Amino acid sequence: MATSAYMNGRKKYGRPQAMLWADNPGRLESGAYIPNGFEVGYDDDDILDLTQLNQFIILSDHNRKELDFSFDRIEQRERMINGRMRSYHVADKLKLNVSWDMLPSRSFANDPNFSTTGATALAKDQKYTADGGAGGVDLLDWYKAHPGPFWVYLAYDKHSDFKAIGNQYGRLAQYNQVVEMYIADFSYAVVKRGTSNHDFWNISVSLEEV
Repeated sequence: MATSAYMNGRKKYGRPQAMLWADNPGRLESGAYIPNGFEVGYDDDDILDLTQLNQFIILSDHNRKELDFSFDRIEQRERMINGRMRSYHVADKLKLNVSWDMLPSRSFANDPNFSTTGATALAKDQKYTADGGAGGVDLLDWYKAHPGPFWVYLAYDKHSDFKAIGNQYGRLAQYNQVVEMYIADFSYAVVKRGTSNHDFWNISVSLEEV
């Protein structure tokens, strides 16, 4: 099961990767959002409940472009007889566009077999994404396996989401927002075929809140 120690072991820098995709909304552990189950690529030799496997992937920040947010405001607008506009607001739904340039098609040379600390026994030169996050094939496989919604964990400075938890300005190193979304559009291009055992892809993904 993913833990705070595991998540800390899977990040290379002081902050987690900007996005994580999961089949569940996870839980709060020590004030941080942690997905339930095990990551794709976890060493499963000792796992009895196989339904807990492949529950999430950590996306890479390797050559990632900006997180482009927008909102779809659901409302009914009607102009009154006196000319004043009246709006019946229902909800604001999040839209997110993100893309990668020259993302390696795989994050590691072989199956990483992540340990309980998030580490892998593979040598440094066998890690192709800068932070060990998901490669192009991992993203494509997730897209194919998820025609419906899943949970998107986001890590950026949105401290207001922690007001109810406390210490809202000290949460930069955690996932601060979890949104149920689905992939509205997914496209990729194989830009360069590598001479070893991986290629380089350009990937573009559009997500919409359910």
